[in-house]
Amino acid sequence: MTMGALHEGHLDLVREARRRADHVVVTIFVNPLQFAAGEDLDAYPRDLEADLAKLASVGADVVFAPDPQVMYPQGEPAVRVDPGPVATRLEGLARPTHFGGVLTVVLKLLHLTRPDVALFGQKDAQQLALVRAMVRDLDLDVEIVGVPIRREPDGLAMSSRNAYLSPDERQAALALSAALRAAGAVASSGPGAVLAAARGVLAAQPGVEVDYAELVDPETMEPVPPGHGGRALLAVAARVGSTRLIDNAILDLQE
Repeated sequence: MTMGALHEGHLDLVREARRRADHVVVTIFVNPLQFAAGEDLDAYPRDLEADLAKLASVGADVVFAPDPQVMYPQGEPAVRVDPGPVATRLEGLARPTHFGGVLTVVLKLLHLTRPDVALFGQKDAQQLALVRAMVRDLDLDVEIVGVPIRREPDGLAMSSRNAYLSPDERQAALALSAALRAAGAVASSGPGAVLAAARGVLAAQPGVEVDYAELVDPETMEPVPPGHGGRALLAVAARVGSTRLIDNAILDLQE
């Protein structure tokens, strides 16, 4: 499932689907339910012709690209998915209606396409956790697969919103991936050192307005305790110019 403006990260989802299945369906839909007032719904990049060419090159069999009138023929739906407490943290604090809109459209698209396997990028780690929870709790007959983040050669996580960045802003945006690398280098020193390293890199970069840099459980998005050992998700979000970017990494912490 995509919102179009496809990049190599999206195409990695298709490549992985191709390895797992006989037939690959890609959905392209800029979902109005997941945009709050004042967000970039109207400005969100759209280039269906280019997207179709890219998808043909990596072996997609079918592209379903409905318009909002097809997905929501009665206008905004009266019944929506309640994403629960996981959606109130991290991204949910900045965008409180976002995940309800995401899960509602994901559920509709799963019903419409009936896949055996559905693939999502790990860059949207909280979204991936919520989709998995929805599939588990609502007994949906589909396997959810996360696909690793695809990065530019300089480390920037690929995103359709990267197109908004000016050259100077793009350079500043590298602080997000640099923060993750700095944190990973001190993972053996525990959660406190990890957070200090990540936040230090972000704070030192002019032009980066940090929303959050948190170390959380990958499923619940709850902050890990000070003495936590094992897997944890380091999630960062920041505004660079007018563009809001997210990134994350799974770390193996030492107690």
